[in-house]
Amino acid sequence: MPAVIFDLDGTLIDSYHAHFEAWRSVSAELGHVLTEPQFQRQFGLKNEPILQELHEFAGIEFPDDAVIAELAETKETRYRSLISDEFPVMPGAVELIRSLVAAGWHVSVGSSAPRENIDFCLDRFERLDIRFSAVACGCDVSHGKPAPDVFLLAASRLEIAPVDCIVVEDAAAGIEAAGRAGMGSVGLCSTGRTREELSAADLVIDAFNTIDPAQLEELRLVRA
Repeated sequence: MPAVIFDLDGTLIDSYHAHFEAWRSVSAELGHVLTEPQFQRQFGLKNEPILQELHEFAGIEFPDDAVIAELAETKETRYRSLISDEFPVMPGAVELIRSLVAAGWHVSVGSSAPRENIDFCLDRFERLDIRFSAVACGCDVSHGKPAPDVFLLAASRLEIAPVDCIVVEDAAAGIEAAGRAGMGSVGLCSTGRTREELSAADLVIDAFNTIDPAQLEELRLVRA
C-alpha cells in the first residue's frame, strides 16, 4: 500500500500569517524588526536555526539551551493562540485526504513543527474525521529538513519503502529532503511560495483540487 507524507505548515494548514505574526513578536522582543522576506526564507525550518538567525539579526549573543527552549515555547504558544479560533485548513486538503484513503493509500505527516503544534493540529483534523496512519516531527530526528530524516522516519513508522511514498511540501527544503529520501514529491504553491522555488519537485501544483489519487499513483510508478 503506497503512502502520501504531508508536510503540515503551509501544506495541510495555511499557517503562514500566524507563524509570521508569532515570530515577528518574538523578534521584536530581541530587538529586531523581522521582515517578510527574512521570514519566508526561514519558514519550515526548526526553531533552533531560526532563533540563531534572529539573534544574529539583532546583533546579540546566542543564549544557552534553556533560554532558546523558553523563546521557542513562547513563539509556539502565541502561534497556537492565533489559529485556535479558526483552524486554517488548506482548501481541498480534507477532500484529497479522504479520496486517498478511499483509494487505499496511507496518509501521514512529516513535519519540522514541534510536537505540541502537531498534536494541536491532529486534534483539529480528528474533529473533521481525518486521522493519519503515522506522524513524524522535528523533535523525533537529529537533523531537520533539507535532511531526509523526518520523511524516512515517517516511512519507517508506516513500514513502507521510501520508493512507495510521495511527499507533499510547500518549501524548497522539504522538496530537497524528499529527493534525498528517495521519495517522489509534489510542491504546493501556498502563501509566499512560487513555482520557481519549488521547481525541483516532480510535480508543482497551485491547489489540492488539481490532483487526485490516480495522478499520484502515476507519479509513484514512474519513479519506481
